[in-house]
Amino acid sequence: MHPILFNIGSMPIYSYSVYLTAGCLLAMAWTMREARLKSLPYTLAPIAGGIAIVCGLIGARALYVALYSQEFIRNPVEIFYIWQGGLVFSGAFFFGTLSGLLFLKSKAQPLLQWLDCIVPGVALGQAVGRLGCFFAGCCYGKTTSLPWGVTFSDPESLAPLGHSLHPTQLYHSLSGLLIFIILMVAKKFIENEGKLTGLFLILFAVCRFIIEFFRADYRGEFGPLSLTQFLTLIILSIGFYLLFVHKRRRI
Repeated sequence: MHPILFNIGSMPIYSYSVYLTAGCLLAMAWTMREARLKSLPYTLAPIAGGIAIVCGLIGARALYVALYSQEFIRNPVEIFYIWQGGLVFSGAFFFGTLSGLLFLKSKAQPLLQWLDCIVPGVALGQAVGRLGCFFAGCCYGKTTSLPWGVTFSDPESLAPLGHSLHPTQLYHSLSGLLIFIILMVAKKFIENEGKLTGLFLILFAVCRFIIEFFRADYRGEFGPLSLTQFLTLIILSIGFYLLFVHKRRRI
C-alpha cells in the first residue's frame, strides 16, 4: 500500500512564529483561568508567562545553536532568526519553567499550586505551537512508507524535500492535546497540590521519549539515547516523585 502524501509548501516558513505565538498566548490564557479557579492572584500569570516565554525562547534557541553550531559560523546573525524555526523544546521547558518559577517565588507564591495551573496550558500550547513546526519543516521525522507519510516540497522548508517522512510534528501536537484532555479529567479526582504536575511530567516524558525514535533531526547524543531522551528521563523522575512520593497522601 502506497502512502498518501501531503505536499507541504503552500504556507510560508514564517507561519512558524504565528503558531508559536498563538500557542504561548493560549497557554498563558489557560493558566490565568486555572489560577482564577484556585483563587490565586491570576494577574501574575501574564508577567510570569512573559518572563517564561522570553527565557524559554532564549533557552530553546541556545540549545539549538549549541547542537548546530556549524550552521552559524559563517553567518552568526542568523542565530536571531527564530521565525525560521530552530528551537529545541527541552531548552524552552527548562529555562522557561525555571525563570517563571523564580518570579513567582519572589512574590511568595505557592509554587506547586501554580504549577498545577500551568501544566494544562503548556500541553494545550504545545498542541498549537507544534503546528508551526509542521509547516516550517523543523523537528522532522524519519522516512516512512506508512499511509500518513508527509512529503515537504517548499524549498524554504527545514525538512528534507521529496521524501515521505513521519509527521513527528503532528505526533507532538496530538500528544499535547491528549495530555491536556487527560489532565482535565484527572484534575477532578486529584486534590493534593503537585500531583497534577507530576502526572503531566510523566505523560509528557513518555510521549516525548517514544516520539524521539521517529525523529530524524539531530539533537545530540547521550550514549545510546538522544540528548532529548536523556532529559526526558530526568523529567520522568521528577514526575514520579511529585505524583507518588512527595507528601504521600490519598489522591
